[in-house]
Amino acid sequence: MAEPVPFHAAEWLNADTPLSLADFKDRVLAVEVFQMLCPGCVSHGLPQAQRIAATFDPAQVAVIGLHSVFEHHAAMTPVALRAFLHEYRIRFPVAVDAPGDGPLPSTMEAWGLQGTPTLVLIDRQGRMRARHFGQVSDLALGAQIMALLLEAPK
Repeated sequence: MAEPVPFHAAEWLNADTPLSLADFKDRVLAVEVFQMLCPGCVSHGLPQAQRIAATFDPAQVAVIGLHSVFEHHAAMTPVALRAFLHEYRIRFPVAVDAPGDGPLPSTMEAWGLQGTPTLVLIDRQGRMRARHFGQVSDLALGAQIMALLLEAPK
């Protein structure tokens, strides 16, 4: 988990322009990887991402979503995702993971993710430092984010 690992977005929602890892340089980045029809994403993952965004200074910690659809493709279109984000009041930028060569979306495969919900922490240098599949406690996650913030900037 040492090298910067870019994400591959087919489209961005809640963002004026397409984003890249370079846009988050010098900030810790929390990426909530989700599917809108995933019960764990709706009940745990996305609310936790919203709490991160509300708790930390956006100049220090950025939060984005990555909608990585690997099942029920016909139901989870960008149009449906726009409505979902509006209804759940999700304001942070959300990338739609680009299709992959196989059954998994491109970023999900490149990052070696097991499924959704997954919370990924990326340090200020763009390196993946944590990958939590399923539920992670707010306290443990907050401690990890603070540890990354306390690292000397390079």
